[in-house]
Amino acid sequence: MKLLQVPTANLEERIKEELEENPALEVTEESHDDNFEEQQDEFESGEDEYEMDGSEDEYENIDISEYVSDGDDDVADYKLRDDNYPDSDEKKTLPFKIESSFHDVLLDQLGMLSLDEKSFKIAEQVVGSLDDDGYLRREISSIVDDLAFRQNVDASDEEIEEIIHQIQQFDPPGVCARDLRECLLLQLRRQLVAGKDVNLAIQVLDKYFEEFTKKHYEKIQRGLNLNDDQLREVINAIIKLNPKPGGNVGEINKAESYVVPDFFILNSGGKLELTLNAKNAPDLRISEGYRDMLKEYDKGAKKDKRQKEAVMFIKQKIDSAKWFIDMIKQRQHTLLSTMDAIMNYQREFFLTGDETSLRPMILKDIAEVTGLDISTVSRVANSKFVQTEFGTYRLKFFFSESLSTESGEEVSTREVKKILSDLIEGEEKRKPLSDERLTELLQEKGYNIARRTVAKYREQLNIPVARLRKEL
Repeated sequence: MKLLQVPTANLEERIKEELEENPALEVTEESHDDNFEEQQDEFESGEDEYEMDGSEDEYENIDISEYVSDGDDDVADYKLRDDNYPDSDEKKTLPFKIESSFHDVLLDQLGMLSLDEKSFKIAEQVVGSLDDDGYLRREISSIVDDLAFRQNVDASDEEIEEIIHQIQQFDPPGVCARDLRECLLLQLRRQLVAGKDVNLAIQVLDKYFEEFTKKHYEKIQRGLNLNDDQLREVINAIIKLNPKPGGNVGEINKAESYVVPDFFILNSGGKLELTLNAKNAPDLRISEGYRDMLKEYDKGAKKDKRQKEAVMFIKQKIDSAKWFIDMIKQRQHTLLSTMDAIMNYQREFFLTGDETSLRPMILKDIAEVTGLDISTVSRVANSKFVQTEFGTYRLKFFFSESLSTESGEEVSTREVKKILSDLIEGEEKRKPLSDERLTELLQEKGYNIARRTVAKYREQLNIPVARLRKEL
């Protein structure tokens, strides 16, 4: 189960760990014969160091026939190459990017300030206290305690506030803010210094932040005596600001992350073709060197205690290697059988890419087709991705409950959510559709659905209520 959950992108690293721990396991392209000869010599040298005594009885009947049989059949059994898996076009040596983390970027800027040793330690502590979004979530009193106990630095609240103020001048703008309001104000004030006329936007956030977040624009207009054009200008200035300044810097940038698909589905003239990512089909085998050591032992006449102990160790490593290879095979089989069942169940979607064509499908449906446990199907669905000509999807995407139409037909809730999303996307933004109106529109289309269910689906789609969708 643990191996099944390992993402394709991390499988090579997991296999590498197993190769390092078990010398009886190897990749076909690599050869370790020299190492095995050295180990073999080590086993044979020192054979006279042990005296023969009665304790060797436990090694008397060591059956190694299954490990030393001649021929290539036993080797082929543990090779995982398959004609169904095309060779990966990617080279074994993968490129990697060198980059600075968000905190490294701030520390570099810290080095440009003229700070004494104490101030520098305070600044390092403040930078280290920032979260990945660039906010300072810790109270100043907590930072004072951290400095006292960890750095042996006695700092006052005023000294820390002064350092915070200096770090807030760093790039990216808005960094080291205590909350969203301060973050946005820092960015606007930076723009003001650069010559932009954002005074009204600053006043709105300074005096009417809560009203702005709840889109109570009438209160803002009355309080600051703004006309519609001025309010529209303020809104445009604020929505262009970055609420997470730390999220765009360095290795925590989620936008630069990518998904390695576990499966590929191609539409070949109306016939769907499923392939497993070649990285899931490593070319593993049992080490020939370890087999040779057993053969040498089998041929030898004199078998002392040390040699027999070595043989037991070798058998254990070979058994472990066989087990790991079998687990890799089982992983491949489970992945393919699960994805094949999903592909056949949702055939119409994979041919057209139309979300409304998705059929109701729950974990039990796939478990019954594949003969797997529901928990196993769940692990695959939650951790694996499939690449199609319409995009890359997590397998979990294809699972949904059913909903009855007026005609009694069962449709996928995914279909209802897609129609709900389309209705909201096409609404008049000056007068967004309420949940009640959305319910009526869905019922007019033949979907038996309650208002609370519409609200639940809207929340699952991360779509705010009608009032917060309103635009001027």
